[in-house]
Amino acid sequence: MAGKSRPRMRKLSIYLYVPNIIGYIRVLLNCIGFAYCFSNKNLFSILYFISFVCDGLDGWFARKFNQVSTFGAVLDMITDRISTVCLLVILSQVYRPGLVFLSLVALDIASHWLQMYSTFLLGKASHKDVKDSTNWLFRAYYGNRMFMGYCCVACEVLYIILFLLADSQTENVADVLMGAMKEISLLSVLVVLALFGWAIKQTVNVIQMKTAADICVLYDINRKQGR
Repeated sequence: MAGKSRPRMRKLSIYLYVPNIIGYIRVLLNCIGFAYCFSNKNLFSILYFISFVCDGLDGWFARKFNQVSTFGAVLDMITDRISTVCLLVILSQVYRPGLVFLSLVALDIASHWLQMYSTFLLGKASHKDVKDSTNWLFRAYYGNRMFMGYCCVACEVLYIILFLLADSQTENVADVLMGAMKEISLLSVLVVLALFGWAIKQTVNVIQMKTAADICVLYDINRKQGR
């Protein structure tokens, strides 16, 4: 009996890693936030942003306490993707053209899924290991935590700003952004900085998708030649 209980205890201990507990809190914050997103925009924005901040904390705690786990990495990525996708879907309902945001959903999911799959094909431990990439922007993005952090924060901040600025379900997203940047103010500066980081992140997503697709194709070629 004692022998059987040890694997269960080890499994439970991983589920209870500090970074994984932070991940569960992120899921809870997002669930509450999205439940009130239309009735209380401010509450949603605060909860969503706190959840996003926790995304940086879980990685720090994982390294601090040596609690890095495959489950934690998957939980982190799934929470990131679902959170962003849900917000983009909501934005597609309050802005026109909604296809812009749905296209961003497709790009986000496709690029990250392909990157994860190509990582497994190469036998790498992390999808962020792109040191062998020939693209300088791709290497700079994943190789510099500050740079990647800025791009990720800028992207989420831009989406939150757009959500807060939406007054109806027929507004044009370009008109709203231009209106926010017309006057010199804290909001206009924030929008410009967020747009710049957002543009870099979307460019990286495209590069990531193409690079990962090439890896999958080369894997097929090498496998067929090895027969």
